[in-house]
Amino acid sequence: MSKETIDRKNVGVSQEAVDQMITTRLLTDDNVKFTKTEGGFLSLKSDGKEYARVKVLRLFPFTDPERYISVRDHNDKDREIGVIEELSAMSKETQDLIHEQLALYYFTPQITKIYSIKDEYGYAYFHVMTDAGECKFAINMGASAVVRLSETRLLITDLDENRFEIRDVTKLTQKEQRRLDLFM
Repeated sequence: MSKETIDRKNVGVSQEAVDQMITTRLLTDDNVKFTKTEGGFLSLKSDGKEYARVKVLRLFPFTDPERYISVRDHNDKDREIGVIEELSAMSKETQDLIHEQLALYYFTPQITKIYSIKDEYGYAYFHVMTDAGECKFAINMGASAVVRLSETRLLITDLDENRFEIRDVTKLTQKEQRRLDLFM
């Protein structure tokens, strides 16, 4: 008996479970059926199994948002069920359902004006105007809450994991850009 077999037996993991963990299953219209629940969530039927609620995530959200969509079981610690390789290859109905869920998950208001940024006790408190309205939020200064996506594009994640984007910092006023100096 190999060490690998002994280790699997000691932790109670079957070969089938290991195979499932390391195999990426491609999802197509032929092997899955998505539906919307009464609560507005997404459910899935696949290979005789029903998932009451699934989550969809982009594996490459910035570089390839319409390809490689991970479908995860919301009720099982986000265990991956499979991957949709090309969203455009799915039916129009499925595309619409998935796009709706992705829009909710990746809702990222664009910051258009910065009224103030206050730095207190390791946190930065933002007061901004976004394309979705006026907003106040806080970030942890010690964390990687501000990510530079390009020379002019920033992604800001607040304490509640909400995302905000500044598409082009050069379009902000000089005063607003100086407020961002802590993060540049």
